[in-house]
Amino acid sequence: MKDKLQTLLADAIQTLIDNGSLDVALPVIKIDRTRDKSHGDFAANVAMMLAKPARKNPRDIAQLIIDALPENDFVAKVDIAGPGFINLFVSSDSRLSVVAQVIEQGDGFGCSDKGKGQSVQVEFVSANPTGPLHVGHGRGAAYGATLANLLQAIGYTVHCEYYVNDAGRQMDILATSVWLRYLEQYQIEIVFPANGYKGDYIRDIVAEIIREHGDSYLVEAQDVMSDLPADEPAGGDKEAHIDALIQKAKTLLGDNRYRYVFELALNSILDDIREDLQEFGVYYEEWFSERSLMDKGLVNKGIERLREKDRVYEKGGALWFRSTDFGDDKDRVVQRDNGQTTYFASDIAYHMDKFDRGYQKVIDVWGADHHGYVPRVKAALQALKYNPDALDVLLVQFANLYRNGEKVQMSTRSGSFVTLRELREEVGSDAARFFYVMRKCEQHLDFDLDLAKSKSSENPVYYIQYAHARICSVFRQLADKGLNFGQHNGLENLALLVEAHEDDILQQLAKYPEVVFTSASQHEPHLIAHYLRELANSLHTYYNAHQFIVDNEDLRDARLVLVAATRQVLKNGLALLGVSAPQEM
Repeated sequence: MKDKLQTLLADAIQTLIDNGSLDVALPVIKIDRTRDKSHGDFAANVAMMLAKPARKNPRDIAQLIIDALPENDFVAKVDIAGPGFINLFVSSDSRLSVVAQVIEQGDGFGCSDKGKGQSVQVEFVSANPTGPLHVGHGRGAAYGATLANLLQAIGYTVHCEYYVNDAGRQMDILATSVWLRYLEQYQIEIVFPANGYKGDYIRDIVAEIIREHGDSYLVEAQDVMSDLPADEPAGGDKEAHIDALIQKAKTLLGDNRYRYVFELALNSILDDIREDLQEFGVYYEEWFSERSLMDKGLVNKGIERLREKDRVYEKGGALWFRSTDFGDDKDRVVQRDNGQTTYFASDIAYHMDKFDRGYQKVIDVWGADHHGYVPRVKAALQALKYNPDALDVLLVQFANLYRNGEKVQMSTRSGSFVTLRELREEVGSDAARFFYVMRKCEQHLDFDLDLAKSKSSENPVYYIQYAHARICSVFRQLADKGLNFGQHNGLENLALLVEAHEDDILQQLAKYPEVVFTSASQHEPHLIAHYLRELANSLHTYYNAHQFIVDNEDLRDARLVLVAATRQVLKNGLALLGVSAPQEM
C-alpha cells in the first residue's frame, strides 16, 4: 500500500519537475501511517523537504503535488495539514483489497523481490565445539535463523553457515580434559586443571573411548603430573598449566592416539550441536571447518596478501597487522613468535574466503563479548581491498534465565549451565524461538521460564498461537452446524465489513508486508513478534465483540474470509520466527 502511494506522489512530483513548476531533483519520498485516523491513513512530509531547494512555501508545494496526482481509484481524499503535511485517505475498495491479496498469495503474502539478485551469507551460532549449546547460544540461533528467513522473504538468496572452530587451543583443552577424565575412570590420581572442561558430557565421551579401546590410553600419574607449572588454586598460572598438560597429552599419547581423542571429542560434540539445532528448527547450507582454511593454505594466503600491501610488520619475532591504520585501537598479531598463526589470522582468511565466494553481503551474528573483534576484522577487509561496509556484524546479548522470580546461575567452563536442549524440553521450541527474538538483539534478554510455560494472555507466543487456533475452531464450528464457507461470496461482500474492529484488522493485514520488509532490512526480527501480538489482540477483541457465524450468509462469508486472511498472516509471521501455528490448543 505504501509503495503505491509513494509511486503516486513520485509521479506527481516528476510531472511538476517536467513542466517547470518545481526546479528540484526527485527526492526520496517517505510515507508514514498516521496515528490519528482523522488525519488520514498515511502522511508524507515531502512538501516540507522540497521547500528549501524549491524556494517555495511548503503548503503551496503540497497543493501543487495534490493537483498533479495522477487519476487513480486508490486514494479517496487528500488534505494538507499543519506546515505542509500531505494526508492521504485510502479508498474503501483499496482498504478491503488486502483480504483478496492474502487469500490469493497464501504463504507468499508479505514476501517481495526487493533483494532479488543479491546473495547474502549469514553466519551464526558458530560456538566452539567444546560442549553442548547453552541458552546463550540459543538466542543467537533463533535470531540468526529468523533473520535468514526474513532476508529470504524479501528476495535475497541466503546461505546460512556455521563456522566450526576445530583448529584452536580450546579444542586441545577439550581433548586433554577428556583424556584426564579417562585416567580418573581408572583411578589414576591426577589433579584436574582449573582451566579444564568439567561438564558431564566429558564423561560420556570417555565412556566411548573405554568401549572402543579399553585401558590402552593409560599412563602413570607421575608421568602426567610431574614438572608442571603450578595451577591457579596453588597461586600459579592456569593458562601455563593447561598448556603444559596439553603438551603432556600429545607426548604421552603420541600423535595417533591423541588425534583419536581429539577427533572423537570434536565429532561427538559437533554431532550433538547439529542435532540440537535441527530439533530447534535451525539448519545450515554449510558447516565450514576452520581447519579447511589451513589445509587450503588460505590463512597464509591472507597474511601474504597483507604483506604484499605493506600492512604487516615484524616486532618481537611476531608478525603484526597494522590495524591502527584503519581505526582500530592497536595493531594485532597474526603470527606469533613461535610461527603459529593466531585466531585473528584465521578470521581474516575466513572473511576473505566469504567475499571470494561471491557474496555481495556478509552478516556475522556474534555474542556481545566479541564486540572488540569488529573493528579489526573490518580493518583487515579494508586492507585487503574489500568493502568493509559489506560486512554487518550483529552482536547478540546474553539471555538471563529466571525461574520462580530468581535468576538461574550459569558457568560454561564449570559445566553448571542450562543447555539449549534442557530449555527446549522445559518450555518447548516454539516458546524458546519466540522469546529469544522478542527484543532487539543488542538488548539484554530476561527469559521468564514460568511465563513461557503459562497458558495465558500474558504469554505472547501462547496468545498468538491461540488466535490462530481460535480461527480454526470457528471453521470447525461452521462444519458442525452443517454450513459451508463461500470464500468467493465473502470476497464479493467485503463492503459489509463496517465495524471498527473489522477496520482495525484490515489495517493490520495491510501493514504486514511493510513490517516484513522493515524487519528484514533493519535486521530486527522483534518487529515481527510485536506485530503478531498486535494482530492477535485485534483478532481476540473482534472475536469477543462479534459473532462470525451469523444468519446473514453474505455477512457471514465476509467475516469468515476476513478471519481466514488473518489466520494466514498469523501463520506466515509465525513461520518466519520458526514457530508453529497449531489448529487446536
